[in-house]
Parts: sequence; structure tokens; C-alpha cells
Amino acid sequence: MLCPIRELSRQTLSIKRRKTRGNTGTGSDQESRFVATTSAKETRKAREAEQRRKAIIKIVRKLIRKGGLGDVSLRKVAELAGYSTTVVYSLFEDKAMLITQAMDEDLLELTKVMSTAANEHKTPLDRIRGMARAYIHFGISHPAEYAFVFMQQRPHAPNESARVQHGDPTEDPYAFGRSLWADLAQTGMVSQTDVDIDLMTQIFWEGIHGLTSRHLVMGPDDTWMPEVPGDRHVELMIEVLLAGLLQQFKAA
Repeated sequence: MLCPIRELSRQTLSIKRRKTRGNTGTGSDQESRFVATTSAKETRKAREAEQRRKAIIKIVRKLIRKGGLGDVSLRKVAELAGYSTTVVYSLFEDKAMLITQAMDEDLLELTKVMSTAANEHKTPLDRIRGMARAYIHFGISHPAEYAFVFMQQRPHAPNESARVQHGDPTEDPYAFGRSLWADLAQTGMVSQTDVDIDLMTQIFWEGIHGLTSRHLVMGPDDTWMPEVPGDRHVELMIEVLLAGLLQQFKAA
């Protein structure tokens, strides 16, 4: 017969061994836990980096509204955002990339406005008309944002630097406008060649941009030119542009 104390010791040791085996697990279990921990850390780091990026972009947009692109430098942005220049450079390679990503919000909003307006119409020509009205209204209603994107000379970064997907009609306003002219070309009303579709897109944009920027620069109080009815001016501009393009780019 075993001594009660020894028997108790054996039972205690057996329990400890079972717990140890249960906690240790297989090599596969340990690897899974390591991967899960690493993944969680990477997710947290990515989330923190995105929060810093958004905070920096917010500072950049404020600086541009206040004093234009000349007020923006990575050192000044870092100081105002409360980060070191090292942090800013880790997120943005240079000023060009910083400015490019600061425009993303406005480009996405403009594309959304244009798309919503175009989708209220059925025929390709009416969709172009709707898009043009929405574009002009957006520019006049958002003077600071419009001037930032389309009326200031700025350093250019590679297209890949933007968060907006270049060439995606759901995000890129030029790509969306071009898609409408491509749809019109499919009806046989105008040329279907790629270069002609780009020419029509750009000439039409230059026309509505000119009207928009003139309103922003000169303002309603400018007396140099006689005032004309605003809505009629917009409609006639759109129709003159369309008539000219339909005439010049007839399908072969």
C-alpha cells in the first residue's frame, strides 16, 4: 500500500503533466497562433498608418484652402500634424504624392456627381448634357475644391500614387466623361477611333471648364462683361460644343 502523501504527490504531478501537454499543443497549433498574432499586429499597424495618412491629408487641404499650394511643404505639414518628418516621408514619398492624394476626395465626389446626373437620362447625348450641367454646378458650388484640382499649377506624381484608380469610370472623372463619349460613338453618330474619342472628351471638357473657371475667377460682381442669363448661358455652351463636335467627328 502506497503512502498517502506519495500517492497525493503522484496525482498532483500527473495533473501538472496533463496541463502542460494541453498548453503546449502541436507545432502546427503554435504556428497558427504565431501567424494570427502577426496578422493582428500588421492589421493594427496598417490601421494606425491610415489614420496618420488621413490626418496629414486633412492638414494639407486646410493649408491649400488658406494659402494655396505654395504653403505646402512636408516639413510644415509634419509640424502642424504633430508628426516627425520621418513619419510623413514614410507615408508620402514627396510633395507631389502628398498633393495628388489630397485631391482624391474631390475627384471621387466629382465623379459621383457626374455619374448621378448622367444616370437620370437614357440617350448618350442626354447623358453627356446631364454630366456637363452637373460638372459646372459642382465647380461653381465648390470653388475652393475646384480651384485646387483644376486651377492651380502643381507638381505631378505618377498615376499609381493616387488612391483614385486612374482610368476607372467609377472613380476617375475623365474616365467617366470619356465613357459617355465612347457610348455615343457606339451609336454611329461620331467616330469610334480611340484618339477621336479622347479628342471629343477633352475639347468638351475644355469648354465647360472654361465657363466654370471664368465664373470662379471673375465672380458675379465683375462688371467688365455684360451679365447674361446664367442658365441659358450654360445650356447654349453645351449645345454649341455638342453641335461642333458632332459636325467635326462624323463617323466615317
